[in-house]
Amino acid sequence: MKILLVDDEAELTEPLSRVLSREGYQVEVADNGAKGKELALNNNYDLLILDWMLPQQSGIELCQELRSLSITTPVLFLTAKDTIDDRVLGLDAGADDYLVKPFELRELLARVRALLRRSPNWETHTSTKTDTTNAEKIESPLTPLKIADLELDSENQLVYRQGKAISLSEKEIQLLELFMRHPGQLLTHQEIYQHLWKDHEKPSSNVLAALIRLLRRKIETKSEKQLIHTVYGKGYRFGE
Repeated sequence: MKILLVDDEAELTEPLSRVLSREGYQVEVADNGAKGKELALNNNYDLLILDWMLPQQSGIELCQELRSLSITTPVLFLTAKDTIDDRVLGLDAGADDYLVKPFELRELLARVRALLRRSPNWETHTSTKTDTTNAEKIESPLTPLKIADLELDSENQLVYRQGKAISLSEKEIQLLELFMRHPGQLLTHQEIYQHLWKDHEKPSSNVLAALIRLLRRKIETKSEKQLIHTVYGKGYRFGE
């Protein structure tokens, strides 16, 4: 089943595309309304996921234009606009559903499934996905980690703090997962090196410090509590 995701926030579209792809959907992404319209008009999608505020053409305008052309593909709005008037405006523009940012990933996936059940391709997708899901449950169950207001879904490489999605590199994900699986525990420099790099790949000593600095910058803003604590000369401790 094909989904078009139109949003100009790369920190959202990249992880969300990965998750939807792992659910068995074919995902295409556009970062502005004009490109979204071009793709929507020239391809047969089973679902359109639109941001409200987009460069070149807003999600509302795009939805209205598609409906005026009798394109009935289900539309799900993702937006920070959360008043009743905003919701009514979005639904009146032709949207089928409306989800306010920040949102829970499970809720988004549930709404995607609900909208896609209308598609004639749903039964084929479901039968194919069932086997994949069962295999994943046996081999690698989803176990999101949560400490304070920070949540890590390592299976889907998604990180949220206060409900806001954070984009991390693969190495940053590995480091954060190590910390979150050992809250309050002193992890020495050597233990971290052994976890992140094989013996023949170990970089110079300042690389770990640089990686810690990058991770802190992304998960700890001025308004948020510090979670990574330096134990000078020994290593790091993670937690409130």
